[in-house]
Amino acid sequence: MQLNVLVVEDNAPYRELLVRRLGKKGLAARGAASAEEALTLLDEELPHIAICDISLPGMSGLEFLAQLRERTPTPEAIVLTGQGSVATAIEAVKSGAYHYFEKPVPFDELFLYVQGAGEKHLISRENRDLKRRLEAGAERPPAFVGNHAAVRKVRELIARVGGTDAPVLIEGETGTGKDLVARAIHFASGRKERGFVAINCGALSETLLESELFGHVAGAFTGATSERQGVFEVADGGTLFIDEVGEMSLEIQKKFLRLLENGEFRRLGESRVRRADVRVVAATNRVLSEAVAAGEFREDLFYRLNVVSIRTPPLREHPEDLPLIVDELLEQIRLRSGRAARVEPEALEAFAGYAWPGNVRELRNVLERALVLSPGNTIRLLDCPGVTEAAPSAPAPLSAPASVAAGEASEPLSERLEDVERAHVARILADCEGNKTEASRRLGISLRSLYRKLDKFGLKSES
Repeated sequence: MQLNVLVVEDNAPYRELLVRRLGKKGLAARGAASAEEALTLLDEELPHIAICDISLPGMSGLEFLAQLRERTPTPEAIVLTGQGSVATAIEAVKSGAYHYFEKPVPFDELFLYVQGAGEKHLISRENRDLKRRLEAGAERPPAFVGNHAAVRKVRELIARVGGTDAPVLIEGETGTGKDLVARAIHFASGRKERGFVAINCGALSETLLESELFGHVAGAFTGATSERQGVFEVADGGTLFIDEVGEMSLEIQKKFLRLLENGEFRRLGESRVRRADVRVVAATNRVLSEAVAAGEFREDLFYRLNVVSIRTPPLREHPEDLPLIVDELLEQIRLRSGRAARVEPEALEAFAGYAWPGNVRELRNVLERALVLSPGNTIRLLDCPGVTEAAPSAPAPLSAPASVAAGEASEPLSERLEDVERAHVARILADCEGNKTEASRRLGISLRSLYRKLDKFGLKSES
């Protein structure tokens, strides 16, 4: 899905620069010189993200954002401000804006937050779509496919914990299907007829995250003109999936722990204690035990979340499952779009020789992009240029087991794949001239995950 961004800025050169650079990043960007002009553009197409100056001629940026929210349920806003109106911008964030910047803004930093706002929008859309499919009785239980022992263990744990209300902590690299496991747990539980609500802590500022989690009352802060439920209330009776839980601040962790222990919480600005019956499934791409040791995560919260621990293996650990995973992803695409497709054998062989640093998420993106490029319903090798350019000779035939066959190099397959991944990350970073934001986008992973890979592979000094 291509994100649609509307830039509302009266400084014409700056507006045109932002539109042009966002366009180069693959976004559909448009510009408006005033709030009034921006409102006319809303009649043509509603944006997913609005980048809006607070001080505009005529209608203010805040007034425009208020009208935008009336038109579309999940707009994300990034506000820009001069030195004299920072307080107003902070209030805009408290009222629901994703972030604010004081001009001038370094573009790479701005784009990082545009990515985060886009991810938050997509999560909100997925939650609405899931609720609609559940109400229509058309939702298909998620499948975590594969025959590798680590994958079978994940499925066994899903079946065992599904019938309980125990908190679950899912640990794994970005793109390994942690959200899929969370949904599978929900469908295996007695709460499957109720809501499944997801929130990503890494995609929200601290102020906005607290409001999203617990809600607020009218008058809690400037701009809070009405009551708003948090996700704990929305998910009451169902399952709440909290992704990137390791990015929660220590202050919010303390409030979160209280809710886990006794189901009690307060909306922002309210003294009344409320209760919610929620099954919590949390996920992280960090090693939380290390975050605890570093004082970045509460030890008591870690043990409360880690009642049941599930690890999602990276794709490089079970490459023999690629054909099954490809079939499952293509089936998901068919159910969503009605387009049935297959992958030609040559492309599958190239897939087997690729390190997949973005894991299953990257594989899904490659398949969806290839279907756009393909004239028919067969995904060909030439439809997957990113994979074929990066793929060396396959470390093992697709049909071979994960163990190294007789006569091959004695180096373990996982280590050889790690070398492939390191070389691929280094090449992409070089192609992007050291631009880590662009490199993370091309790799299909978050910027945070890219920095961890650079540390892991010793590439920081080279980038």
